[in-house]
Amino acid sequence: MNPTGRPQGTPLRYRLRRLVHRRRRLLACLLLSAAAGVAVEAATGTDYPTTPVVVAAADLAVGTVLTEPDVAIIQLPEQAVTGSVFEQPRQVVGQQLAAPLSQGSLVQATALVGDGLLTGTEPGTVAVPLRPADPATVQLLAPGQLVDVILSTGNGYDVEAESTVLARSVAVLWTAPGGTGGTWPGAQDDGGLVVVAAGADTAAALAGSSSSGDVHLVLTTAP
Repeated sequence: MNPTGRPQGTPLRYRLRRLVHRRRRLLACLLLSAAAGVAVEAATGTDYPTTPVVVAAADLAVGTVLTEPDVAIIQLPEQAVTGSVFEQPRQVVGQQLAAPLSQGSLVQATALVGDGLLTGTEPGTVAVPLRPADPATVQLLAPGQLVDVILSTGNGYDVEAESTVLARSVAVLWTAPGGTGGTWPGAQDDGGLVVVAAGADTAAALAGSSSSGDVHLVLTTAP
């Protein structure tokens, strides 16, 4: 016997077994890490088909008219791309944002002023621009809110005042940034502008409302 009490000539196998027993937790962790590394390498090594998509190159505010420096092209796996996306900058340059976009966000049709705003609405729904009598009203609105559209005529003096509800619970699709209409093509700079979704039966009345009297928008809830 040696001073440690271990028999002389202890086999190497015995010593290795004791070492493994003492370090079993460490060895288990190392094996798990190696397995995870192999799995990651196998996944990233797979050649997934990709497609180019247009994204915001910087944080963009609502109402921004897109220019080439505002957008960029990235490659995404085809399975990760859903919705109406664009593959070339020329498809979106010159169009106006209906919602803010953060850097790296996909530029989709629903984020642009135009037909994309009507995505998911009932057949026959149209986008109708309105100019409220009080431009400050626009600052209280945001896309998705519901409003009643009321037309006021007369002045209460020589012409009797009268109010008519033109539409109830129509959804706001877009509002002019800052409460002014200068960013909408052809809009005047002295008043706000709101775009709402309306059915064909009320669209004609709404379209000519501003020339018939004062238009007022009242925030409401779903019927």
